[in-house]
Amino acid sequence: MKLPDQSLQLLQGSREFFPALEAAFDAAQHTILLETYIFDFTASGADVGAALIRAAQRGVQVRLVVDGVGTGAFAAEWRKRFDAAGVQWQVYSPLGTLGLLLPSRWRRLHRKLCVVDGQFGFCGGINVLDDFYDPNHGHLDAPRFDFAVRMEGPLVAQMGDVMAQFWWRVQASQDVRQRKYRSAWDTMRGVSGRLLRNPLTDPAATEKIAREHGAAPTQLVFRDNFRNRKKIELAYRKAIGEARESLVIANAYFLPGGKLRRALVHAAGRGVKVQLLLQGKYEYFMQYHASRPVFHTLLAAGIEIHEYAPSFLHAKVAVIDAHGRRPWATVGSSNLDPLSLLLAREANLVAHDAAFAMDLHGRLADAIAHSGTRMDPQAFAHRPWPQRARDWMAFGLMRLALWVAGKTY
Repeated sequence: MKLPDQSLQLLQGSREFFPALEAAFDAAQHTILLETYIFDFTASGADVGAALIRAAQRGVQVRLVVDGVGTGAFAAEWRKRFDAAGVQWQVYSPLGTLGLLLPSRWRRLHRKLCVVDGQFGFCGGINVLDDFYDPNHGHLDAPRFDFAVRMEGPLVAQMGDVMAQFWWRVQASQDVRQRKYRSAWDTMRGVSGRLLRNPLTDPAATEKIAREHGAAPTQLVFRDNFRNRKKIELAYRKAIGEARESLVIANAYFLPGGKLRRALVHAAGRGVKVQLLLQGKYEYFMQYHASRPVFHTLLAAGIEIHEYAPSFLHAKVAVIDAHGRRPWATVGSSNLDPLSLLLAREANLVAHDAAFAMDLHGRLADAIAHSGTRMDPQAFAHRPWPQRARDWMAFGLMRLALWVAGKTY
């Protein structure tokens, strides 16, 4: 079996992502499938919404799924505009009366995916949210730091199948909430008959096929709470274990479990230059402070930690041995923290493409050099006790939340 060509284009921030997305929407002829955690209609987010409406008005089938926490309820104006144009939209796991008091509601739709006409796909960490705006903090002085990938090739069909199946599962869940049990049963029975059976779904099989034909293997790695619980974490650990020269991770919410931490420490121990670009601008108490208690071990191993402070770092990317014989790069929605790795639906693209890896490495190196502040191990060890107390409090609350959810990490 020959692996067809796969075209990848790295996009940084909504300034590059949204124009590419809107161009694909305006050229769409048949279908648009879009999933996002946040859909915010402020500034350029409204342009994306308007492009969806234009497509639906031309007769394109538009299906949109947003998360019930990240997006919540659409504003009445946009609900009316979407409905009038024929945009089909659903909210994944609405919070209901008790909201996040129920641990089952902690499982969120965090992936950001789009497929247009089965030909063009987008995967990454960028929400439909303007780079210079934050729903909790208002206007930002500098753009949010994040990435997405535009792709053409066989993975687009795989992504489209996964998204179509998910659409019908969300529809069935909605039918159950509305007590339309027969409709829910018919929907799920149809979905089970359309489950993907494709060798390109298996990363190991894809890599083997690619090696046989001299191609650069590219995979989509999904995480859910059923068949793919640990796929993204395992992909990271395998790549870190094979690193030989350099390893750069940029992550918004970084709290790796014991196995991931040991993999990073072992990589540094065998001479790999390990650099972490993490969020330096305070955003959320839990995610910011809970990560701090693990830094001491990493710093002691010689791992560089750089904090990005111009704006919010929202990236979930990594690149290994970009200039080596076997480059590895990933761009996606999954943080290296328990919320992403244990609870949320996530999607990452993984590529062994030299040009793509070098492009990502160059952008991360530039951010580290010009927008990062390197953490000093001595200063970190002697940070004020109130800060250390907040760090350990957040870390304890995170562990407690995982225990309540029945998870170990």
